[in-house]
Amino acid sequence: MDKLPAPRAVLFDAYGTLFDVYSVALAAEQLFPGAGERLAQAWRDKQIEYTRLVSMSGRYQPFWDLTRAALQFSAARLGLALAPEGEQRLMNEYRHLSAFPENHAVLAELKSRGVRAGILSNGDPEMLAVAVRSAGLSDLIDPVLSVHETRRFKTDPAAYAIGPAALSLPVREILFVSSNGWDAIGATWFGYTTLWVNRGGLPLERLGTEPTRTGRSLRDVLDFFPS
Repeated sequence: MDKLPAPRAVLFDAYGTLFDVYSVALAAEQLFPGAGERLAQAWRDKQIEYTRLVSMSGRYQPFWDLTRAALQFSAARLGLALAPEGEQRLMNEYRHLSAFPENHAVLAELKSRGVRAGILSNGDPEMLAVAVRSAGLSDLIDPVLSVHETRRFKTDPAAYAIGPAALSLPVREILFVSSNGWDAIGATWFGYTTLWVNRGGLPLERLGTEPTRTGRSLRDVLDFFPS
């Protein structure tokens, strides 16, 4: 394993990294038999596309609003008749996404090692507060940072700059963890030490940059911090 100075804190991406954005597929399948997984995938892709579109255009909208708009578009694109009650059900599912099973143990171990662990996410402050509380992680996550104050979504540098400002640490001394390859690359460009949690075994982005390390589980975070 490569020898790197141990970071002094860690920031996690939330959606896709701590919380499973595709856990909505079960409810989607109940509403639209045979199309649940396709809707969940299309919804996530359009959500991220919308964050980039409004950031680049200087036309910010809150993440919750973009998430709803992405759901509406994706259902229409797939030819699914999304009734208001179905839309509300899926949005409620998104508010309470399932956490990945290893989260609590990893975060508890970081706390026992004296490592400060927070979140830096595209999510709105209220969305993040509900998700963290629903997952039972409130005592293990601090701070919970939202890009909302910048009116820019990741991978805009203004979004990543929130982390070192909030932690009062040089960016290289913060480990940024994401399961989204594009997010790990954006954070690497900004200067973070990075871990890409590549749960899906996806290829590396072809942009001439690699995360500091790549793993397959949140447990790989612990390798950065000696016990």
